Amino acid sequence: MSLGGQEFTITHGDYTAVLTEIGGGIRQLRHGDRDLVLDYPAGTVRPRHRGVLLAPWPNRVVDGRYRFDGEDYQLDVNEPARHHALHGLVTWQRFDLLGGDGSSVVLRHRIVPRPGYPFEVEVEVRYSLDDDGLTCAVAGHNIGVRRAPYGVSGHPYVVAPSPRVDGYLLQLPAEQVMDVTPDRLIPRGVSSASELDLDFRVTRELGPTEIDHAFTALVPDPDGTVRTRVLAEDGHGVMCSWDPDLLPWVQVHTADRPDRASSRLGLALEPMTCPPDAFNSGTDLVVLEPGDTHRAWWRLTAL
Repeated sequence: MSLGGQEFTITHGDYTAVLTEIGGGIRQLRHGDRDLVLDYPAGTVRPRHRGVLLAPWPNRVVDGRYRFDGEDYQLDVNEPARHHALHGLVTWQRFDLLGGDGSSVVLRHRIVPRPGYPFEVEVEVRYSLDDDGLTCAVAGHNIGVRRAPYGVSGHPYVVAPSPRVDGYLLQLPAEQVMDVTPDRLIPRGVSSASELDLDFRVTRELGPTEIDHAFTALVPDPDGTVRTRVLAEDGHGVMCSWDPDLLPWVQVHTADRPDRASSRLGLALEPMTCPPDAFNSGTDLVVLEPGDTHRAWWRLTAL
């Protein structure tokens, strides 16, 4: 088996997607000869969290510590520079193949209870292609006897036909942003998007703007769906859409790195059930009672 684990290729029309056993994620999504997400070579160790599922929490738990139902827990700190527990427990875990056909695949991972998260949650994801692009539908099911804190997101880096995100045009119908500390990205309150100069309700170029923030107060289209568009100057790009009742937050990250060669090559768009550090704040935190299932979906479409 390769370093990247087993892969599953699905197709529909001009769309092709490659999904991964490790992390239950997306390695590649193409429309014709155009990449829609930032990929990486087959058979290699994935760069960081590119394309994977984030569960049973997205983003950060500050210092890895939280309190739930009267008990204190300590998660492993896997973001040592900022000393947080980052992006859940499944990003480097293998998912089992449950089924699929030429245009869809279903994967599942059962989270092993541990001292920092002694809950039994099964995460099942269905990736499917149709004329509207790639849909990711995720279900978190509490198969244990205790209620469990839960959150979920994906981590695709979408790309438009431009060398770096500086040339991307972003349209994001969000009125508010979670302000964070500049050093450790610890949440310090919700502000208006315009106050933080992060208002993209009217399409504008990203330029040198650095973003690693969670947006909320999402404004859906008349059909109830939120649509975010990332475009190059020629009008080609990607649309990410989802139901804001299920995913009321979206993390946007311009992928800034110290090394310019690997910096700002794609824009992370991560529809989320909850904001950073929701295990502590409780904001939009999903609590799964024994036997409960939470479902969410998002879609990537070529423009």
